[in-house]
Amino acid sequence: MKYMATYDLMETVRVTNQWLGASAKAMYSYPVFGLTANPLIQMTAAWGEVTERSFARMVAKPDWDIGSVVCDDGRDHLVKVVTEMEKPFGDLLRFEVHNREGKRRRVLLVAPMSGHYATLLRSTVVSLLPDCEVYVTDWHNARDIPVSEGKFDIEDYTLYLTDFMRHLGPDIHVIAICQPAPLALAATAYLAEEDPSAQPATLTLIGGPIDPGAAPTEVTDFGASVTMGQLEQYVIQRVGFKYAGAGRLVYPGLQQLTSFIAMNAETHANAFFNQIMAVAKGEAGDSNRHNKFYDEYLAVMDMTAEFYLSTVERVFKNREIARNEFEVAGKRVDISKITDVAVKTVEGAKDDISAPGQCVAALDLLTGLPDSKKANHLEPDAGHYGIFAGRSWRNNIRPLVLEFLDANSRNAADATGVSDTPGTAASTPSGSTSAASADRKSA
Repeated sequence: MKYMATYDLMETVRVTNQWLGASAKAMYSYPVFGLTANPLIQMTAAWGEVTERSFARMVAKPDWDIGSVVCDDGRDHLVKVVTEMEKPFGDLLRFEVHNREGKRRRVLLVAPMSGHYATLLRSTVVSLLPDCEVYVTDWHNARDIPVSEGKFDIEDYTLYLTDFMRHLGPDIHVIAICQPAPLALAATAYLAEEDPSAQPATLTLIGGPIDPGAAPTEVTDFGASVTMGQLEQYVIQRVGFKYAGAGRLVYPGLQQLTSFIAMNAETHANAFFNQIMAVAKGEAGDSNRHNKFYDEYLAVMDMTAEFYLSTVERVFKNREIARNEFEVAGKRVDISKITDVAVKTVEGAKDDISAPGQCVAALDLLTGLPDSKKANHLEPDAGHYGIFAGRSWRNNIRPLVLEFLDANSRNAADATGVSDTPGTAASTPSGSTSAASADRKSA
């Protein structure tokens, strides 16, 4: 399938469906149909509106849409997104809060590069902005990166993280969510040997596959059931003529989206049927719950082929991070070299993507780190999304994470006058079954 024509065929199907939706919406919105008693007219126009919006969103990068934030003084402060560091495959962004004294607590959110944009963490950013200076990794869509920029695999991703950490300094607190958790751990270990003074103050790993073999899910089962040759043959394509990255080998976002939807096809079908009915009745707003969710969910990005294939092979199949055998630029990255960076893991009891056990495995690898600098939290009744952006994050996990950052800051003054959740983080030994209960009590 590694042909530009195949990629262009998928784009042609998308554009055709977008056009069909727009045509249906326009045609059945003519005034002449206004007095028609047949409800099929309104239903068809509603179908067209929902279809056009859905297929148009698939190639649009969502905006951060964070206009302002309420701070300690009770006032709204404007927020501006600033590019702190620019690189070919991803930028480091800073959320600048105007007319607010800088916060001592500085947080780097490492966003996943697994098919969606970094804006998937919008609610996470909003929840942290009142109390922190927030930075985030903003990965670029591979279809927009010219072939002349070269390759980008998981080793390059790891080195990008080390560059960002060096730039932000040793007082930064790193929070890696889902896919980048094992690579953030590897980046910290890399710095522990190459540039110890650039290591972050803390590392929080949320729902990441440190050891995919610790607890099976559909994701790990898929990785085990297919060969690398099959993946390269059937899911890798070349970017078509429409984009700047024409000719680049990628794992297309549209193909990833098809897999996402297939996993819960009935749920998505019901959601779209209900939205069509709501539009036909005039009860659907532009920013209702359906549109807010699917505007983000349907906006997908391509990953470079080498990044996707190396992730499957080295993280999931060979479990190089879990076995502490990961290499960057020919040099083994030894996780046991991390000796003074406090590490906390967070898992959701109902996470069906990175099941409980996969992320906490990081603490067993940190043999050089004192138990007093390790902590883990298992959030009951929380799924994958909930542990970083849902109710569980806002009510339970976020306060615990902020306490952990303050308790393990490199500068004691960092925890002074900046946190609405004072106290000491619950730090427990690796693998301790009491860790989750201790964290819940401190919440």
